[in-house]
Amino acid sequence: MREYQGYYSGKTVLITGGAGAIGSNLTREIAQLGAKVIVLDDHSASERWNVPSEPNVLFAEGTVQDEVVLKRVFFERPQVVFHLAAFFANQNSVDHPERDLEVNGLGTLRLLQYATMNGVDRFVYASSGCSIYGSDAPLPLKEEFMSMNLSTPYQITKMVGELYCNFFFNHYGLKVVKPRFFNSYGPGEVPGQYRNVIPNFIYWAMKGQSLPITGTGEETRDFTYVGDIVDGLLRAGYYEAAISEEFNLASGRETRIIDLAEMINGLVGNSAGIKLASRRKWDTKSRLLASVDKARDIIGYKPETPFEEGLKSTFGWFKENWDLIDAAAAFGPGVSSAVREMTTRSG
Repeated sequence: MREYQGYYSGKTVLITGGAGAIGSNLTREIAQLGAKVIVLDDHSASERWNVPSEPNVLFAEGTVQDEVVLKRVFFERPQVVFHLAAFFANQNSVDHPERDLEVNGLGTLRLLQYATMNGVDRFVYASSGCSIYGSDAPLPLKEEFMSMNLSTPYQITKMVGELYCNFFFNHYGLKVVKPRFFNSYGPGEVPGQYRNVIPNFIYWAMKGQSLPITGTGEETRDFTYVGDIVDGLLRAGYYEAAISEEFNLASGRETRIIDLAEMINGLVGNSAGIKLASRRKWDTKSRLLASVDKARDIIGYKPETPFEEGLKSTFGWFKENWDLIDAAAAFGPGVSSAVREMTTRSG
C-alpha cells in the first residue's frame, strides 16, 4: 500500500489538462482513491473519450485563461490542484509563440491567483525537464542546474511557470510543488502533429509506414512511463517535504531513438523500417538523462516500469482503442513523409 492512498480519500482535487495522457491517468487513479475530481480541459490536445467516466469525476470544458470557467471550477473548493494544462510543446511553440505565452504564461498566472484566493492547500505545477536545463547541462541532469540559454518558447514559458510558483510561495505562502517531467509515454496519448515520438511511432508502424528519425538515431531520451509519473505526482501532492521544491520525475535510463524505433517496429510487426531526416534547429540536445535522487529522497519516488513493459502496455492501449485513435490523430492535411519528418518529436 502506498503511503498517500488514504490522503486523497474525500478530498476535492482539480486537474487542469485532465483529458490528456498524464491527466487522464492521474484522474483515474485519484478517483479510485476516493477523491472528487474536477477535470478542466479544452480538448486542444486531448479527447473527451479519454476522461474516465466515474460518478466522482466532473468535467468542465474550457481553458485556464477563461475566468468564467475558473470561477466555476474553484466554486467546488478544491483542496489540491494539479496544473497539467499546457500549450504543448516545442515545435508547436515555435510555430505559435503568442498562443504559447498566453496559455503557459498567463494561464498559469491566473490559476495561481485563483488557487491563492480560494485557499488551496497544495498546488502541483507540471514543469518540464527539457525546459529548465538547456542543452549544455552535465549529465545526469540535477535540479540545482538551470540554463538561461533556451531553444523554444515552450521551454521559456515552462520556466516562467516555475518562477511564478516561486513568487506565489514566497509572497503569498501558497504551497507549490514543481515536478519536472521527462519524455512521458504510455496509454492515453493520441498521436498527432505536435505530440511525442512514441505514440507517433506506434501509429505509423501500425499504418505500415517507415518511422522518421530527425537526426542520426544515436540521440537519447529519458523515457518515463505515465504510471510512474502519476505515482510521483500523487507523492508530490502528499509529502510536506515537497513544498516549494522542484524535482525530476524520470526513469533515470537513456534510450537511443534508433533503438526505440526498432523496438516499436518489432513489437508492431512493421517491416517498413526507418528513415533519417534532418535535425530540427531547436533540437539541440543529443542526450537526455535525469537524476532522480532528489525525488527519491524527498518523496520516495522510484520508477518501477521497465521500458519494454511500458511499450507493450502502450501498444495494447492502441490496439484496444484503435478506431478512436485513428479518427482523432491529427497531422494536418495528409500524412505525407515530408510532414512526418517535420513533426516527429523526440525531445
